[in-house]
Amino acid sequence: MHGTNPVIEKLPGFAGGTIDRVDHIRTNPAKLAEAFADPAARLLVLDGLEPVEVDGHLLLEPLAADADVADHVLLGIDPAGQPIFARLVADLGPNLIPTSRSRAIAGLVPAAEVALYGTARSLVHWHARHRFCSVCGGPTQPVKAGWSRRCDLCAADHFPRTDPVVIMLAEYRGRVLVGRQHAWPQGRYSALAGFVEPGETIEEAVARELFEEAGIRVRDVRYVMSQPWPFPSSLMIACIAQADDDALTLDPTEIEDAFWCDADAVRAAIAEEPGAPFLAPPQMAVAWHLLDRWLAGVAPMGASA
Repeated sequence: MHGTNPVIEKLPGFAGGTIDRVDHIRTNPAKLAEAFADPAARLLVLDGLEPVEVDGHLLLEPLAADADVADHVLLGIDPAGQPIFARLVADLGPNLIPTSRSRAIAGLVPAAEVALYGTARSLVHWHARHRFCSVCGGPTQPVKAGWSRRCDLCAADHFPRTDPVVIMLAEYRGRVLVGRQHAWPQGRYSALAGFVEPGETIEEAVARELFEEAGIRVRDVRYVMSQPWPFPSSLMIACIAQADDDALTLDPTEIEDAFWCDADAVRAAIAEEPGAPFLAPPQMAVAWHLLDRWLAGVAPMGASA
């Protein structure tokens, strides 16, 4: 760029995927069979739902000689031209709660591989939990390279779900609202969040959640960025809204504590400075990036970590 350094955008974990999702192959049985038989095809190895990392990369192995395409989901074609599959598992057991291992992968392998793992985890989880039709109760089978399931009895099609979640900062006179849930580590504060409900716009969900959890009215909601969150299938939609005032009425069942925080305090928290007024969310979380983006808008460029 002729004497200037390009700005490299920081991305949250599970974002930045580079795989081609090849819908034209998913929906064509002949092309799918060709991709599955490709000597370059690889299996993304999972331990249940957990990632397997070796020497700074996800573990990819050749497909077994006796592997059946019906038991796999085609994640896509990677930039090197390799078809990448994941094995479907009928029973993952009763405990599907993500461990620290699945979140820590964001700091162990390249961003594109983190995104690949997030896609695989969400899909494998969805298949294991949707073996029966929600219309008639009949058994369902994977179709379209593992990107949907079809009922054996009524032929209803079912598709992987994505649950939209708004995560937001309310801003008032140069400060933003951060809060904490009861179960979080001591000192951890973050943006408030909640699921988008049926019949709501993103803007309406932001306003409703902030009123329900903190008792504040907001306006001028603006979108900032998003993050896939595969625990199991959320899409975090990060926003900033303007509050009408700073009086708080917290819902104690949802929020343990919340307070308004100025730019210096946010800067100290995301930089993990000693004496910072709160422990910021980890950098792989979209909440960290939301705080960083807000800080860039109220402070000189380059001031944030």
